Amino acid sequence: MSTKTQREPWWQRLGRWALKIGGWKLVDNRPPHRKYIIIGAFHTTNWDLLLALALLSALGVRPRWIGKDTLFRGPLGPVMRLLGGIPVKRGARLNFVGQMAERIRQEEGEFVVVIAPEGTRKATDHWKTGFYHMAREAGVPIAFGFGDYPSKTCGIGGYLEPSGDIEADLEKIREFYANVRGFHPENHGAIRVRQR
Repeated sequence: MSTKTQREPWWQRLGRWALKIGGWKLVDNRPPHRKYIIIGAFHTTNWDLLLALALLSALGVRPRWIGKDTLFRGPLGPVMRLLGGIPVKRGARLNFVGQMAERIRQEEGEFVVVIAPEGTRKATDHWKTGFYHMAREAGVPIAFGFGDYPSKTCGIGGYLEPSGDIEADLEKIREFYANVRGFHPENHGAIRVRQR
């Protein structure tokens, strides 16, 4: 009795090929969950988007991303959704974090959301912590996506389950990213909450 082996989809093979051609090594230490949030750091160049697409494809991950609801209006709306976009109304009064946490909880299958916590390619003195609160509220882990340009190593290097002690958890995140270098290391965002 023969068993059929499932072939990787074309887009996963393409991602592996792109990384190989570029000389990148892939790390796969994903959480053993169907739902999680991937933070991507450090985001210092537009090349990071192409690297992220290649590494996520190579891992077989179909990521979701968050966009302002206005991006999803009109004829491009269905295309944006097809590409993994999730429309969200922004603003403190609209509870952006709560909207996303509820969306994650409601999904029945695999659901992976990718967020760049620096929020910019330029140097910043803090990370935006919405990813942390979303993961905590939704009850999902935070995976550490990275691209280390000097060693040409990329992937998902580990994860943590948010404890509710954001300072202690950010320390663990800092430890992981301590040896990761983006394309422009001088533009790394500081891994800390906004200073009041």
